[in-house]
Amino acid sequence: MSYEQLAYVYDKLMEEAPYDRWVRFLKENKDRWKAPGVRVLDLGCGTGEMAILLMKEGFHVSGVDLSEDMLAVAAEKAENEGLILPLYHQDMSELEGLPEYDIITIFCDSLNYLPTPEKVKKTFRAAHEHLVSGGLLLFDVHSVYQMDQGFAHQTFTLNEDNVAYIWDAYPGEEPCSAEHAITFFVLDERTGQYQRMDELHKQRTYLLQDYQEWLMEAGFEILSVTADFSGQPPDETSRRLFFTCRKK
Repeated sequence: MSYEQLAYVYDKLMEEAPYDRWVRFLKENKDRWKAPGVRVLDLGCGTGEMAILLMKEGFHVSGVDLSEDMLAVAAEKAENEGLILPLYHQDMSELEGLPEYDIITIFCDSLNYLPTPEKVKKTFRAAHEHLVSGGLLLFDVHSVYQMDQGFAHQTFTLNEDNVAYIWDAYPGEEPCSAEHAITFFVLDERTGQYQRMDELHKQRTYLLQDYQEWLMEAGFEILSVTADFSGQPPDETSRRLFFTCRKK
């Protein structure tokens, strides 16, 4: 599958993602907590959709992702927009050779793809090391409720002329985890035939208290924890938790 097709598939899967609300979340917290500047590191940047939106808002953004294919797509999209987007092929828990930033983001539940608590802890430590004093770490994760109830034995489908997918979600092997089996059918316009692509995505989350403990151990001050883009504290049925943290 070409980079162009990969971008089309991924961006179609993420078509309903509220990127504008993540941008608003960042801007509101930057102003509220007086982030030192506009240098942003977007961890788990994927195809660069969020990074490009932030650059258009005046931020100086760099992106990190574990997938070389995603980074290739992000580079092509940035070039098409006439933007210079520095991109790094790295594991977010093992950042190396990068400068310091004013804000580090891990949006769209990218942190939930880390398979172990130690990986999450290492990511928090790596973020702390790459923030200036007073810099902000902003991220969101799926809640335990979302993992155990929201994804339990759910099926999502899309059927359009050029692409279709079947997305089955079911409980994972680890506590508070889910697995997403996704089958795509993408039209190859050169041949008129559909190509099939199968992917398995595994996600895992932890208790709110665990995240708070690991953040403080890494040297962060937790400024706020809110839920579901509401700005309000989470409750037992909240689906997505948002953390705003500051490097001490």
